[in-house]
Amino acid sequence: MATLAEIYDVALLDLDGVVYVGAGVVPHAEPALAECRRLGMRLAFVTNNAARPPHVVAEHLSSLGVKAGPGEVVTSAQAAARLLAEMLPDGSRVLVVGGEGLVDALVERGLVPVAEMPDRPAAVVQGFHPDVGWRLLAEGAYAVAAGLPWVAANLDRTIPTPRGEAPGNGALVEVLKLTTGRTPVVAGKPEPPMHREAVLRTGAKRPLVVGDRLDTDIEGARRAGAESLLVLTGVASPEELVGAPPGRRPTYVGEDLRALLAAPGDVSLHEGANRNGGWAAAVERGQLSIEQIGDEASRLDALRSLCGAAWAAGERPHGVADALVKAGW
Repeated sequence: MATLAEIYDVALLDLDGVVYVGAGVVPHAEPALAECRRLGMRLAFVTNNAARPPHVVAEHLSSLGVKAGPGEVVTSAQAAARLLAEMLPDGSRVLVVGGEGLVDALVERGLVPVAEMPDRPAAVVQGFHPDVGWRLLAEGAYAVAAGLPWVAANLDRTIPTPRGEAPGNGALVEVLKLTTGRTPVVAGKPEPPMHREAVLRTGAKRPLVVGDRLDTDIEGARRAGAESLLVLTGVASPEELVGAPPGRRPTYVGEDLRALLAAPGDVSLHEGANRNGGWAAAVERGQLSIEQIGDEASRLDALRSLCGAAWAAGERPHGVADALVKAGW
């Protein structure tokens, strides 16, 4: 039976929590992606991070053993630059509240990056960079308050660091919102421009969005009308998945990227599909339960069964945590 890697032409892969976590590659990611390429699936590494240009991201991936070229990396900076290029004449100046990722993306689109209001920008673009400080935020505030078009690469409130969660671009966008009373147009996930950018750059006919977050990756796929695979190597937990609202429910679930090498029937999720493998789940009087009914009882099948029962119930049932523990999670 055909695998996901053979059914979909391009995997639109999130990075942090999917391909790598911190400084290390996620277990099984490198051989799984290599096998996907062998089977004919093309890969695109799609990130909300606007700080790094594609060639830097590709070099990082290659250093981890995951083969990648700059043309396979799609960033929210590129999605933001396309939005600006569609609303401004070629050669327009854009004030950059961010770093080299945004600068390179603007230049690619024929726009001119500037850093101060006296340079007479026609618009403002904002994306995370660790060197963004008060002076640059102030220039952005002056420009936004003057009524210039304002595009944010993403609204991720936090970014992961080796020391814990740190403020992300969403937190910095809030500074300008509070200062000016305005709201930006957003390019990154879960907004549609990010998916459009990835599809345009890859020429995907039947893409599969692969991510670890329900609120960006999976919601973004749903809003774009694309199918999706949630991997449990990053942010989303099994409990969150069971309780996911309709707009954040993936098509498939896997413990890691090896799910791309599985047949759809082995990793698919469906409302009401409460029997998978050796497990059967049910919701009775608002209580979720699960029972082992066969010898081939993997914990992934148990999770799929719990999702099928819980999603069909209409409201989040009680007992999710206990049922997951019983199923080996």
